[in-house]
Amino acid sequence: MTPEGSDDWTPVIHGLMPFAKTLAIEVVRYTPEEVRARLPWSPELCTAGGALHGGALMSLADTAGGACAYLNLPEGAQGTTTIESKTNFLRAVRSGFAEATSRPLHTGRTVIVVETDVRDDGDRLIARITQSQLVLAG
Repeated sequence: MTPEGSDDWTPVIHGLMPFAKTLAIEVVRYTPEEVRARLPWSPELCTAGGALHGGALMSLADTAGGACAYLNLPEGAQGTTTIESKTNFLRAVRSGFAEATSRPLHTGRTVIVVETDVRDDGDRLIARITQSQLVLAG
């Protein structure tokens, strides 16, 4: 649950996924239809040329995608775990932030498939990720 009177899901996600807190990921939207999470550009998360590291971008997408899958669990399920993730990188992020938007493509009893678009602060598509999440029985 979010803090009383708040719509800020960031502390909840940080509690469930401590690595998201390490990366300073902020939750912007948290619904079964769409999860949005934002990763601020930081020199500590970069590779050559000041570009956000692909692993940091994949972590952002996995955080948003995992949260989206969790919100779409079938009744009685305990959680999910990523079993496959396919990423296409299209451009670099060298300032501002990256924002992941995850939406469910398939919500089954044993597998949930989520598609995530990562965009920069100019709304340019940075990466598209499709991930399959195994549903963990309760």
